Amino acid sequence: MASQAQRPPPPPPHLRPRLHASPLFSPRAPRCRGGRSRLLSALPSPSPSPPSRSQLASSTARLEREPGPAPSYEEQQPPPPPRRDPALAAEIARLSAIRTQLRGARTHVDKLRALDAEPRVAAFFGEESSGGVLGALEAREVLLLKCLVAAGQEHVLGDELDWSGFGHHEHHRNGVNGGSALREALYSLASLVGKWSSEGVVGGETGSGEMELLRSLLKFLGDMEEFYDCIGGIIGYQIMALELLSASKDRMHRPSKDKFVDFHVPDGLNLLEDTAYASQAALWGIEGLPELGEIYPIGGAGDRLGLANSETGESLPAALLPYCGRSLLEGLIRDLQAREFLHFKIFGNQCITPVAIMTSSVKNNHEHIVGICERLDWFGRGRENFRLFEQPLVPVVNAEDGKWLISKTLFPVGKPGGHGAIWKLACDRGIFKWFHRCGRKGATVRQVSNVVAATDLTLMALAGIGLRCNKKLGFASCERRPGATEGVNVLIEKQNQDGLWSYGISCIEYTEFEKYGIPEPTVVTGRSQVSYPANTNILYVDLQAVEEIGSRKNASCLPGMVLNLKKAVSYVDHLGFECSAAGGRLECTMQNIADNFVNKYNYRCSKGIESELDTFIVYNERKRVTSSAKRKLKSEDRSLHQTPEGSLLDIMRNARDLLSSCSIEVPMVKDNSEYLRSGPPFLIFLHPALGPFWDIIRQKFIGGSISEGSELQIEVAEFLWKDVELDGSLIIQADNVMGSTKRNENGEHMLHYGARCGRCRLQHVKIMNEGINWVSPNNVYWKHDVERSESVKIILHGNAEFEAKDVVLKGNHIFEVPDGHRMRIIQDKAGFDIKLDPISVEMMDSGTWYWKYTVDGVHVKLNMVEL
Repeated sequence: MASQAQRPPPPPPHLRPRLHASPLFSPRAPRCRGGRSRLLSALPSPSPSPPSRSQLASSTARLEREPGPAPSYEEQQPPPPPRRDPALAAEIARLSAIRTQLRGARTHVDKLRALDAEPRVAAFFGEESSGGVLGALEAREVLLLKCLVAAGQEHVLGDELDWSGFGHHEHHRNGVNGGSALREALYSLASLVGKWSSEGVVGGETGSGEMELLRSLLKFLGDMEEFYDCIGGIIGYQIMALELLSASKDRMHRPSKDKFVDFHVPDGLNLLEDTAYASQAALWGIEGLPELGEIYPIGGAGDRLGLANSETGESLPAALLPYCGRSLLEGLIRDLQAREFLHFKIFGNQCITPVAIMTSSVKNNHEHIVGICERLDWFGRGRENFRLFEQPLVPVVNAEDGKWLISKTLFPVGKPGGHGAIWKLACDRGIFKWFHRCGRKGATVRQVSNVVAATDLTLMALAGIGLRCNKKLGFASCERRPGATEGVNVLIEKQNQDGLWSYGISCIEYTEFEKYGIPEPTVVTGRSQVSYPANTNILYVDLQAVEEIGSRKNASCLPGMVLNLKKAVSYVDHLGFECSAAGGRLECTMQNIADNFVNKYNYRCSKGIESELDTFIVYNERKRVTSSAKRKLKSEDRSLHQTPEGSLLDIMRNARDLLSSCSIEVPMVKDNSEYLRSGPPFLIFLHPALGPFWDIIRQKFIGGSISEGSELQIEVAEFLWKDVELDGSLIIQADNVMGSTKRNENGEHMLHYGARCGRCRLQHVKIMNEGINWVSPNNVYWKHDVERSESVKIILHGNAEFEAKDVVLKGNHIFEVPDGHRMRIIQDKAGFDIKLDPISVEMMDSGTWYWKYTVDGVHVKLNMVEL
């Protein structure tokens, strides 16, 4: 390979690993180099933006054996315990004692005996505590109900419904109970179980609505007990919720950052500054695709989007948002396939990446995701290359007393327990074992709402460094935006009681900023002065490393546990009224699994320690790293942040940056406020398989112009644009963007990269038409749902080819090319002439021309091959 004859530039000091294999594109592996020593504690204030290449080089330092100062006697004394709400403290102590007893019990019988000894359980169930009607339930089901009562949540069992026919009702607020209500709940349960026995439905036959409610509750509790077994199941969940609730109430004595812990801005590769090494790292990522998996946590409710079925009114999850002509989930797979297509073009190998998707039951998320996959025939990838696993819902607790909110009798208000559930759940569901069987070593992780995460080479540079340098976890980061509800990445330095020093790159969630003293970004003289870089939830993970954490039997497998009480919880109560209450549920954060990957030293380390750590970070420009469609734009909004409209503008800005670097004149994208008045200045949508690296796209686009108000959509990978002038709408659509499908032995349509691709070449072409009707009130730009007055549309069926050269296309035209044919547009005196010829049999798969990709040093070079 030509690239092996050249030696790439050495990596920047902050990323020179200690041990890794020789790189594919150079004869020698990069080395760590020393530099000027500076103690971390002596660092100046964090820089306002990701460090530049020169900053990184000058700040590199060798490890220095310098013992830290010995703590004084006062420092060695434990801090005084925080003051707690007496009622919460008593409840925590009671529940902790129950948890200890349950952990010591070996069988269900032993656990039930321990629960029956609990006064609260005995008072609630009375004579039925060890038999009677509860005897009709399985032991595990009785255990779940008694754990619910022992956890102080008797009100969930339903004192508002008169199941038993006693006709005695009182209205009770969420979390408020009386003794008579508890007894009535027992009678209701007794009557229900009696119905089960008399009607013969205990074995699973269809029964009453009450039975379905109780079955739903038992499933809810069962999932909860199983998932949180590492902290004590239902009881453990309530203990942790109350502990965090107690800490949030005690504002004057809230736990703060340990005085032996310091945070610093982490050094990392700046992809904009060190472009040669960035290209090298991205090529490592593309080369390593056969060792990579893909993980999508898309079980969130997406309540702020307000997405609903226009016909039925059913609330829909965020993954179904119709964004730029397709659902957000389709966008994720589209980006992935573009990387696989690039791997095929460089190395000639078909690579199908296994994809693990964490869903949830909220808003029928799981069923909708399965529905999309089935409707699109599993994206031409085969069902066996997907694993979907459902995240359990967890109860929302009242911010005042920790009682569970209920939406209707026997139905707690449930929400997904945060994307941090993904590691334990993936371990429980065998996802990591599946990845290992597929030969995967690492995985990239991204969220469905971030529509720019795969822009250019950020994701592949992250994965390339992780794979090549044997890292356990990596972050893709950027500058913070003032007012953004996002966490930050930090380098943690901690002096342990045993005298060792711990270092690692991790994340602090925005809900914890006050606790740890993290300042909000401010704007000074027109630019953001940001102390710490933004956490974007774009990760690289070593699969074996995260599996080890996920399999642990303690709280460390649920990283970054928080009780987020900053947002009111909206729900429909048991009387059918829409309510909003201060509350929250336990959430864990997937990126905080990094807290388990710290490196320890018996001496205090100097600046530049990042190159030695198991964790790492890379930086890029914000609009190439994160721009999310998380909330619906409201009429009174003056900010587009985290809206589909705002993320669309970032896509347009990226398109302008890219095409401007191709010597194509493109209008500026003004401030977001301009969008609120007049919409975007243009619409440009480029299929990621055109690259996805911008260096590759630049070789397919050369010269020309795109006027303000124009629309350009290119859905074909084998494409050439040379000196094209566009004033209006140009839409190019191919059936076979990256290849064609064939049925496998299971009858599934499988995509084969490079086979019978559609192709399009435009050279010295001028296109003029009325384009989009920009004044139409029906235009929804972020959906790419617009009204057009005129356009030029090129439709390529199968392996069809289209060519236009030295021609002017004025007005409305549709060029539809049938499979197996080549259409050429030739200028003549009357305007233009159309020539349609069949493609010869020997060129059916390869086409009459194609782009040949070769590696030249640290770059991919394209050469057009004419056949």
